[in-house]
Amino acid sequence: MSRRSGILEFAVLGLLRESPMHGYELRKRLNTSLGVFRAFSYGTLYPCLKTLVANGWLIEEPGHTTEDALAAPLAGRRAKIVYRLTAEGKEHFEELLSQTGPDAYEDEHFAARFAFFGQTSRDVRMRVLEGRRSRLEERLEKMSASLARTRERLDDYTLELQRHGMESVEREVRWLNELIESERAGRDLKGLGHGEPARDTTEGAPGVLPRPGDTPGPDTPGDTAT
Repeated sequence: MSRRSGILEFAVLGLLRESPMHGYELRKRLNTSLGVFRAFSYGTLYPCLKTLVANGWLIEEPGHTTEDALAAPLAGRRAKIVYRLTAEGKEHFEELLSQTGPDAYEDEHFAARFAFFGQTSRDVRMRVLEGRRSRLEERLEKMSASLARTRERLDDYTLELQRHGMESVEREVRWLNELIESERAGRDLKGLGHGEPARDTTEGAPGVLPRPGDTPGPDTPGDTAT
């Protein structure tokens, strides 16, 4: 299974854990909620759904809305199929949520993982966030070293593009630092990056805590979906 298909299967399972959906709804949610899947097609989604059904992680059910009930008689159209997560599928998704290996830190996979942080335990969130930060810090070191070696050979526009890339990574590192600090302090993310203080959500917390200096959120990592 390719990394791309693995991310798609993860996202589909996560969305169906929230509620059953038919293919059109799934594709819409993948496009609008997870930017990494903006360009994917039905030709990518339906083989993924068939694989998940074959593995016993999803089941197919006939649609029950009025629109679905009327669909069959009209021009020979079939009623939409609704996909529902099975108990085995839920267990498999929870297993995927607990994984914190290197794939979780990469651009596309991190964006998909972050989209389901609300269903992820705090200790796993921390490991993924710290792993992502470490990966980006390594990237920054390499970018800085490369820029130092080639600066004299670059024209002004290429140099500016290199600087823009470094600034984007630095911005994401600052964002990750805020997220990690909030996780460690037991604060929720309401207001993070929007000029409001984060709130302490640990039991018995006194309320609003001061937050670090305002920094903008990152560009969407890997221009993420599903």
